[in-house]
Amino acid sequence: MTKRSIATVSLSGALDEKLRAIAAAGFDMVEIFENDFLSFNGGPRDVGAMCRDLGLAICAFQPLRDFEGMPEPQRSRNFTRVERKFDLMQELGTDLLMICSNVSPASLGGIDRAADDFRELGEHAAKRGLRVGFEALAWGRHINDYRDAWEVVRRADHASIGLVLDSFHALAPGLPVGAIRSIPKDKIFLVQLADAPKLDLDVLSWSRHFRCFPGQGDLPFTSFMDAVKTTGYGGPLSLEIFNDQFRAGSAARVAVDGLRSLILLDDQTAAISKPPVASKLPPRDKSRGAGFIEFAVSEEKSDDLTALFHQLGFQQTGQHRSKAVQRWSQGTIELVVNCEAHGFAHSHYVTHGAGVCAIAIEVDDVAATMARAEALHTRTFYQPVGPGELEIPAIHGVGGSLLYFLKPDDHNWDRDFTPVATERSSDHLSNIDHISQSMPYEDMLSWLLFYTGMLDLQRAPQVDVADPGGLVQSQAISNADGSLRLIINGAAANRTLSARFLSEFFGSGVQHIAFACDDIFKTVADMRARGASFLDIPDNYYDDIESKYDLDAGTMAELRANEILYDRDGDGEFFQIYTHAFDNRFFFEIVERRNYQGFGAANAAIRLAAQAREAPPIGMPRI
Repeated sequence: MTKRSIATVSLSGALDEKLRAIAAAGFDMVEIFENDFLSFNGGPRDVGAMCRDLGLAICAFQPLRDFEGMPEPQRSRNFTRVERKFDLMQELGTDLLMICSNVSPASLGGIDRAADDFRELGEHAAKRGLRVGFEALAWGRHINDYRDAWEVVRRADHASIGLVLDSFHALAPGLPVGAIRSIPKDKIFLVQLADAPKLDLDVLSWSRHFRCFPGQGDLPFTSFMDAVKTTGYGGPLSLEIFNDQFRAGSAARVAVDGLRSLILLDDQTAAISKPPVASKLPPRDKSRGAGFIEFAVSEEKSDDLTALFHQLGFQQTGQHRSKAVQRWSQGTIELVVNCEAHGFAHSHYVTHGAGVCAIAIEVDDVAATMARAEALHTRTFYQPVGPGELEIPAIHGVGGSLLYFLKPDDHNWDRDFTPVATERSSDHLSNIDHISQSMPYEDMLSWLLFYTGMLDLQRAPQVDVADPGGLVQSQAISNADGSLRLIINGAAANRTLSARFLSEFFGSGVQHIAFACDDIFKTVADMRARGASFLDIPDNYYDDIESKYDLDAGTMAELRANEILYDRDGDGEFFQIYTHAFDNRFFFEIVERRNYQGFGAANAAIRLAAQAREAPPIGMPRI
């Protein structure tokens, strides 16, 4: 089994905090980053003993910089410096030193010159039973391509000198990775992994600030891993991530994300092997949409919330047999209102106030989904249920909420709920179109990896949305048939609507839910007749829509009169309207799609500005 490792530079905190987080996450090995060691109040023997006590092997000490190709007297000084690092390594208890290619203006070019330096260094290392790995930095002065680094190692021709391959330094500059296949596996001493989003930046800045875990970025990882796999390499796979968000976040959370990314990468690598290798990770099950959404509210707030549901055309269809829990339905949409004074929903309400405390996802195989969740180190949830009540498997999700998993035909509403006879509903709303969750910007990559790792969801390109209080990053993920669509939003600016939601809600969570209909004009007319009111949209917006699209006069008049937003993409059309925020926390959206796949991103700034006008001033207490 491939050993899983991570470099300490990837996490926040002091070295001892990092090591504890790495061990707790379940890594086998660790790379000790030199700066982490230099700032640690303890010696190398202390660090080595700490790693052994935590069950971690040290796979490398890194990096030694500006070694090869230096003129005298720097060359002689470098060998003295390396000997000191060898002393340190032996006290740490590791046998591998990583050297990255020279960036010094004083360095001299030439493959043979570099090979001579490493051959001599190999002799020094061999006397101590140590090894040296050479890595090509993408911004190296003379060697910035792994193929040149390999040629240096090949010409050095020493058993103690090998190559370090780093996915970022190969993939970010767009180097072909096919040459990796011809490198002997015993000459690859370490493989380091880092993904990254597509950005128009110089490679150095890109690397220093925006690396991320495999699966969180856009680099073509499959080709790199396929090439490495072909060599027969069986050494450690180690994460080396330079990321401002990671270094400012929780070391424990980032470490778990890192391990999860390696588990998922191992699963993907098994799939591309020839012949394919059986994965140890249960496969992603097919998701079928949201089975129900549960709201945690107080008894007082429940009346206000259910009144809003009624205005939107929902009917109460069930009352829990033993709890203060109601079922509200329309089309295939199921909403649960929980105002119990005990249990998880109550705890969620006490912490966050009124809001969504749980989402149930329909999947074909619940047992396989839960097995995959446990293999990916998610936190499972269990709460005692009453006699005869349905027990639904669950894991912890965004902001301390729950994700339940159930089969499409296994709701068993009649088991837990007594049916409630209601007036006949028009059922204008058909299904849940999408669910939008807001979170701190630095948490977005974590939850993106969580959702795409757990479920059969694919990413759409990230969108930047202009909020009156700053920029919001929005990432949509959905399954193949669109039955499950999630949007995760993050904002660093603290005056955006997303950031204000986090403050009001005391953490991440569902900020809005979109319901789909077949005829938005009839649907909204029915809702208005029931007493519903919607977000005010300025006339300026409709003047622009009228000039931009060739809509007939009747449609334009209905858009204006009902304050419905409109977007078009090719032949696809999208109509959307928003309720006012409930308790200044969350809101609902009504949409109609006509061969349209997006989410109305062009209208987001208009909606956010309208909501900002309605929001109370920051710091004003809620009435």
